[in-house]
Amino acid sequence: MALINDFLSLIYPRPCEACGNTLFKHERFICHYCKLHLPKSNYHKKPENALHTAFMGRVPLVYALPFYVFEKSGRVQKMLHAIKYRGQKELGEYLGQLYGKELYEHITAIDVVVPVPLHKKKLKMRGYNQSEWFAKGLASGLNTEINTTSLERSIETGTQTKKKKYERWENVEGIFELKNKAQFANKHILLTDDVITTGATIEAAWQAFKDIDGVKISAASIAFTHKM
Repeated sequence: MALINDFLSLIYPRPCEACGNTLFKHERFICHYCKLHLPKSNYHKKPENALHTAFMGRVPLVYALPFYVFEKSGRVQKMLHAIKYRGQKELGEYLGQLYGKELYEHITAIDVVVPVPLHKKKLKMRGYNQSEWFAKGLASGLNTEINTTSLERSIETGTQTKKKKYERWENVEGIFELKNKAQFANKHILLTDDVITTGATIEAAWQAFKDIDGVKISAASIAFTHKM
């Protein structure tokens, strides 16, 4: 099997999803160099970080946990594009596993990981929710549960990409509904999204949980843009 894989890699070389260089047979999705040198936030080691501060007065987060810092036209953006638009959902799961293993050693136990959902129309069109695949990896790395059915996006919204900060908030206000709220009482929930830009989506999702007794909320993402 190893010989077959080596032969196939010569004919169909696998590119690193971050830099584009050819992967060695033991590498998955990203090369060893990128794995070591991508711009990690390391915010799990700094609880009072820039993202946590940006949410103050808006969402009472326990932890604010982006894996990477977003760089326009950089390697992180290329990975996000591959996950969201080129069907590389397994890359999202892989990054979640990497980050979950790092988080496991540094943060208080998470009871359940909840990905920010897509509206069913967008989910049908894309075929998968990139945030859910990242959440799968996080849950695996953290050795905890994942819940993909209770939080629902009840209102379809347009893309956030070119909207200004206030427009982003207007675009997501009141769009989430939560089923069976009682199951989250006294739980520490990790909300996950692919990218946190203004934080409007995480804030809107938190609105669905905020009145639950004893609930604690943290947020994680693949990247953070520093534009809040």
